[in-house]
Amino acid sequence: MKPTYVPPLTEQQLAELDEVYRTTKVPRVRTRAQMLLLSAEKGLKVGEIAGIVRESEATVLRWLKRYLAEGVDGLQDTPRPGRGRAVTDAYREGLTAAVRRRPRSLGLAFSTWTLQRLVDYMAEETGIRISTETIRRTLKDADVVLSRPRHTISSPDPEYQVIRRRSKTLAIT
Repeated sequence: MKPTYVPPLTEQQLAELDEVYRTTKVPRVRTRAQMLLLSAEKGLKVGEIAGIVRESEATVLRWLKRYLAEGVDGLQDTPRPGRGRAVTDAYREGLTAAVRRRPRSLGLAFSTWTLQRLVDYMAEETGIRISTETIRRTLKDADVVLSRPRHTISSPDPEYQVIRRRSKTLAIT
């Protein structure tokens, strides 16, 4: 038979529930403690409690049973399965190692890293494609700063350096 109320609780259990109700910052846990207090202190049935806390009777019953089985710790949410993190420690180490090396030394056709180039390189190396924003955050967390590319103009013309120096002196005067 389904329990429709919580059996009489000791003063210590009531104090513990009241403490959880007053101090928790998690609204769901507060509602669960309220369900139990309404049942234990007021002697309300599941249907009446469901109406007060605006939850279904099945939900109220589930939390009553869980409290009876696990105590106050049972009012907390259990960890739920979910997608794991894409940026693992190994990925983070590979990323920082790549950034600390020059791209040309890795056989790439460019000499400076950009976020998009890092995304492409890491996707090719690890098979995991991560957004540029995640790469940026990961580098920031590792205290790694990408140096800005310094664009220079050069020419194969031997007279270029002479002309360049002359134009700089004209710009200064």
